[in-house]
Amino acid sequence: MRLLFLLLLFLVSALFIMPSAIAVTKNMQAVQIYTDNLLLDLIKDNKHLSQVVLDECQLVQDIEARANKAKMPSYQFLWGDMLAYGVCVKKDIPLGLHYMHLAADQGLAEGLEQLGRYYHIGKFMQVDIERAIVYLKTAASLNNLAAQMRLAGLYQQDFGSPLDYPALYSQLHHSLTDDKATHKKISELLAVLASKMPDKVVEQAKNTSYTN
Repeated sequence: MRLLFLLLLFLVSALFIMPSAIAVTKNMQAVQIYTDNLLLDLIKDNKHLSQVVLDECQLVQDIEARANKAKMPSYQFLWGDMLAYGVCVKKDIPLGLHYMHLAADQGLAEGLEQLGRYYHIGKFMQVDIERAIVYLKTAASLNNLAAQMRLAGLYQQDFGSPLDYPALYSQLHHSLTDDKATHKKISELLAVLASKMPDKVVEQAKNTSYTN
């Protein structure tokens, strides 16, 4: 009789405990690490840091491992940004920039564009237009539209070499966007670049590819 009572007590307790346990398990489901393509899409949309926060910083160790051990440029960029801005980790600007440079050195267009932008506006470092142009030119040749547009703005201010105008004109002329405001801005930048070159050079640029 005592054994039957204990069994019933156990079953009743289990009925109360199981829903709570299931709820805890559901809330603690592990977040899957991002595929490289997904991470690149997040970076292009500038949503990579917010996604790490939305995932409650669960992937910090995996991100660091892919940046350090696998040396994946997309993860080096993400890890560098996290360190530079102190997202889910202790803020360390020099180390963050180091990882951004590693990503850029591997040819990640978004990393190149971001470093070019930082050197242009003086974010985390002093303004250095010459270095900004170097990074932006490389990113522009990899079809990074943000880099192409920023570079055109610098050329508009007479920075850089006129010898580089045809390449950028061609890149912007062949760029694609479904955003009306961006399309309008590109048209304005193209008009300014065209005014700085002979008509023959402009026509030749339209029929030449300068992207990798």
